[in-house]
Amino acid sequence: MKLKKFIAIAALVSVTAGCAGMSQTEQRTLSGGAIGAAGGALITGIAGGSAAVGATLGGAAGALTGYILGESKRK
Repeated sequence: MKLKKFIAIAALVSVTAGCAGMSQTEQRTLSGGAIGAAGGALITGIAGGSAAVGATLGGAAGALTGYILGESKRK
């Protein structure tokens, strides 16, 4: 159990630190992709489909949405 907590904390710190030098558009694209992948995997898993396919499609849609929102805020 302690190993799982350590891995979760290490992953969170890595992701947070990795965003420090990114532009706002890059941050929105990355976060949109992550949120989309998690949501797609969850919904597809609940529906009985392949969570990997849901994560892939959700991640792509989320990244595209994040990019579009980031670019619209930039202008």
